[in-house]
Amino acid sequence: MNPLTPSPLKIILTMLFVVACWGYSPSGIHIGLLAYDPVHLALLRFLIASVFMAAVALLRGIHLPRLRDLPLLFGLGLFAVSLHHVAINLGQQGVSAGASSVLAQTTPLFSTLLARFVFKDRVSVWRWGCVVLGLVGVMIVVAGDHGFGSIDAHGLLILLSALSWSVYFAMQKHHTGRYDGLTLVCYTVWSGTALLLVFLPGLADQVMNAPLRVQFAVFALGIFPSALAYLAWAYVLAHVDLSRATMTLYLVPPMAMLIASFTLGERPTLMVGVGAVVVLISVLALNLERRPMPRAASA
Repeated sequence: MNPLTPSPLKIILTMLFVVACWGYSPSGIHIGLLAYDPVHLALLRFLIASVFMAAVALLRGIHLPRLRDLPLLFGLGLFAVSLHHVAINLGQQGVSAGASSVLAQTTPLFSTLLARFVFKDRVSVWRWGCVVLGLVGVMIVVAGDHGFGSIDAHGLLILLSALSWSVYFAMQKHHTGRYDGLTLVCYTVWSGTALLLVFLPGLADQVMNAPLRVQFAVFALGIFPSALAYLAWAYVLAHVDLSRATMTLYLVPPMAMLIASFTLGERPTLMVGVGAVVVLISVLALNLERRPMPRAASA
């Protein structure tokens, strides 16, 4: 084994760490919303993450961004941090932590729609079938969370956050190679936090009045899902193929439901469980599609 290549066990443990961090996020958000409104929760969470990332950047060293890349970096921050987390916080006011984690996993389905309608890529019948199946699963999850009569905009806001995340991935994919993983994560977090500063008025009052339990939950949100998990995920992607690494993320909804059962006392309904299985099967099938090899490569 190459001494510079980490052991498989180290990669697996890092992946499980990412799953645990992102699995905690829905529960942490629910606790944070007990004392913070959605926009202030997003801002405080990423102020904490930004300070942590600044310390990491000072220790490891990163390059200054090129001026021509500032629009790209702020675009990444908008879709990965600002819009994504404001939408998910607003959505979780009316959606359980478990259901939220399932709906957030629809990012690959939105990526397929973006590929077809924005980037004009050819989309196979298989992929269209996966998208339709995934949307059916989404409807089951939303309906099963609180019943058919309670379907409202909160589930749509979680889907908006997943769409925002897929735009972030698309932008990242089309501009790879400009910065290393650590540098890109730092500038994405900092630019997204800068955009959230419009919500700064009123934050200090909420910080002063929030209970200690909520403060701990928000601090954990800022350090683990918002900073360490991003760094760990960049580390995984540097050593593992993207399609293989993505498979690990299917463990996030079960982990989120497990954590929510302990921290929030949530018990997902049968319909949410069925919908979760349908969504995860559709996303898994999407990633398992066999792509045709380029003619030159096969030759």
